[in-house]
Amino acid sequence: MRGLICTILFLITTGENLQAQFPDSLGWGTRYAAVDERKLIETKWRYTYAIHLESNTIIHQAEENYDYYLHFRYDYTYNQYLNGQMSRGGWSLSGSELFYAFKHINKFEIAGIDKQTMVLEFTQPNSKGTYQYHFVKVESKDAPFVKPANELPDVIVETISPRKENRRLRSLARQKKRKNKKSKNNSEDQVYINIELIGGGYYGGIDPVLRDYIHIKSDGRLVKEFKSQQRGLVVTKKNIPREELEQFAEYIITQHFFEFERMYDCESNFCQKRKHTKPTPIPLRLAVAYGDRKKVVTVSIWGKDKNNVRYVNYPAAFDYIVEAIQRMAHRLDES
Repeated sequence: MRGLICTILFLITTGENLQAQFPDSLGWGTRYAAVDERKLIETKWRYTYAIHLESNTIIHQAEENYDYYLHFRYDYTYNQYLNGQMSRGGWSLSGSELFYAFKHINKFEIAGIDKQTMVLEFTQPNSKGTYQYHFVKVESKDAPFVKPANELPDVIVETISPRKENRRLRSLARQKKRKNKKSKNNSEDQVYINIELIGGGYYGGIDPVLRDYIHIKSDGRLVKEFKSQQRGLVVTKKNIPREELEQFAEYIITQHFFEFERMYDCESNFCQKRKHTKPTPIPLRLAVAYGDRKKVVTVSIWGKDKNNVRYVNYPAAFDYIVEAIQRMAHRLDES
């Protein structure tokens, strides 16, 4: 078994270093279907074994003296634990291609991922065949990643207008009946709308933002998740009237969102250098579904930094849409 371990470590450490650059477009994976990055964000994995794919031969297994864990964080950084040594870096996802560094390998193909397992595939330019690392998902209590002591417990906040709350208390049964009837009509008549905004801004400062996520569902339910290192996670929920949601969806269409490019990235060395300068920019992703139409647009460095410099060239209408979503999420209903 020791010989097998030496073999796989030799293959890894002698490989040529692949250059892991942020992709020019989201695209699709070279061999596998694209992976939703939400399957990776804030997940923890334990390595179990490695195989040579063509021969279906197990070439290495995690034994008692070999521990390797991965944690993909929400701010597009990762933590990894290998036999007592902790390290950190940045990760990104393009289709099914996962960019993160382990030994001398900087790019993997996600060959499979579900709620329990993940398979990362890679090749070495100086060796024949394809290899796969197999992982199992673990809970936080079973992983060697310690939550910082200054992170607060998660908090959930429900934002409900007084009028709606009073009506709910006065006539709960009648409202439930009306809601069921409305839900039935919605499923038959209303166009499906789904909006998700994730990331943006810069990671750094005295209270780094770890999560910034807004989700507006087709029934008008808006969920905002915001988490910083010192203040912990706050989840705010509110309702957007269906009529307003439809008007906003029409506004997005008039701004030609579905005609945008999938990816707006750096076009200069100056911009590329900014990606690796602190505070670290966090890519902004906006996903909109309207009926059968769906589009995901990513901006690698969104907006301007503290020096009032805009690094990436993208349509001004993208900012208008993002700002409108943020206003809806921060608005307090008074009626």
